[in-house]
Amino acid sequence: MPYPKIDEPILIWGAGAIGGTIGAYLARAGIPVCLVDIVAEHVEACRTDGLAIEGPVDSFKMIVPAVTPDRVEGRYRRVILAVKAPATEAAIAALAPHLAEDGYILSAQNGLNEIAIAEAVGAERTIGCFLNFGADWLGPGRILFGNRSAMVIGELDGETRERTREIHALLRAFEPDAVITNDIWAYLWGKLSYGAMLFATALNMESMAANFADPARAKVWKTLGREVMAVAAARGVTPIGFAGFDPLPFAEGSEAERDRIIAWLADFNAKSAKTHSGIWRDLAVRKRRTEVNQQVGIVGRLGRESGIATPALDRLATLIGDIEEGRRPQSAETFEELAKICR
Repeated sequence: MPYPKIDEPILIWGAGAIGGTIGAYLARAGIPVCLVDIVAEHVEACRTDGLAIEGPVDSFKMIVPAVTPDRVEGRYRRVILAVKAPATEAAIAALAPHLAEDGYILSAQNGLNEIAIAEAVGAERTIGCFLNFGADWLGPGRILFGNRSAMVIGELDGETRERTREIHALLRAFEPDAVITNDIWAYLWGKLSYGAMLFATALNMESMAANFADPARAKVWKTLGREVMAVAAARGVTPIGFAGFDPLPFAEGSEAERDRIIAWLADFNAKSAKTHSGIWRDLAVRKRRTEVNQQVGIVGRLGRESGIATPALDRLATLIGDIEEGRRPQSAETFEELAKICR
């Protein structure tokens, strides 16, 4: 299908699992992009030999213009921020001089990073994006694309502008079923409940599917989902689900409805080539910090501001921190430390 013609590249800041996959698809569709990444070897591979997308969803290689942050030149109207959430503030500081006066930053990230972006450059220069697909950075010039799911784009104030329609049309080169919403916060909070559960699966060494398929662990997913929904409600947000995941039953549904959602989680992840979450990979393979503060810790912080207790989320954040610092292993015993306080 034809895509809008643009007169300058889309600057994609962060060329890992999310940004790299999106960038490769846009480039293949003939949409000009420029990738920015701190890993020099990855940048060199993307711009010379090409960025390879591998896996069951698609398999192709594209040469994509790419630079390290210190080599970025000029100013851009369209910036997609796709760095890991902990790097958001540093990335904004580095890219801000390259953001045009009439430009915007779209957050293709996990968590509520739109809050930090809006504080730094203004809400009027920020666009929200909910996305959920399975991908892993395998090494310089290689990304595994494990499964498709959903992409939703929306302005923070709920208004749909010409720029909203344009970036939506461009991003359909990556996700043809991408949609525009007038309530992006509902989607972002819907994903937070799912994300909290994924963090819990990273406490042990088992796959996501195996974790969700174990009836004995159901109380963990239900407790985490309930706490996220309680904080969302206190902030006046009614979370929206995606694909077959519906967060609402964790707040007000029946036990059977909650069990149905957990069964969907087990089935959905069993069909993916991506057996473990990116969180698990950060801990077990890449030995680096996760996005726990931006995806789990922030819910607890916002909960405290609203007078909502989140003991399971707080414990989860502490356990992930313990693994990051080497104080605990990823193990059944570590998972049980969370399960003990769930009901």
